[in-house]
Amino acid sequence: MRFLLSTVLIALLAFVAGMFFPWWCLAIVAFGVALLVPQKGWGSFGAGFLGIFILWAVVAVWIDTRNNSLLSQKVAQLFSLGHSTILLVLVTALIGALVGGFAALTGGKLRKLMQQDDSRY
Repeated sequence: MRFLLSTVLIALLAFVAGMFFPWWCLAIVAFGVALLVPQKGWGSFGAGFLGIFILWAVVAVWIDTRNNSLLSQKVAQLFSLGHSTILLVLVTALIGALVGGFAALTGGKLRKLMQQDDSRY
């Protein structure tokens, strides 16, 4: 349940933050959510990865359909992806997902580290 909560929270907050701040604010959002919502193991990475992957894929498809795939086809050619807009969307979502996943993993590990420091006293 925490995984689903974290994933949805990361996606929603990153979407809202992305309207006002630069693209890398998603890392701050994923870090903060993972810091506040406790997860076991690599669950924080998975939540950050999946939340941002879904968000960026949906936003990329939405932008792509609004301009009839004109821009994405030209960018896909630049990256030697042919005319495959779907592959470009997946690459875009994967890049964002890795940033979100590693930021969330860092937040989860910091939370665990802070809990260990509290138990020493």
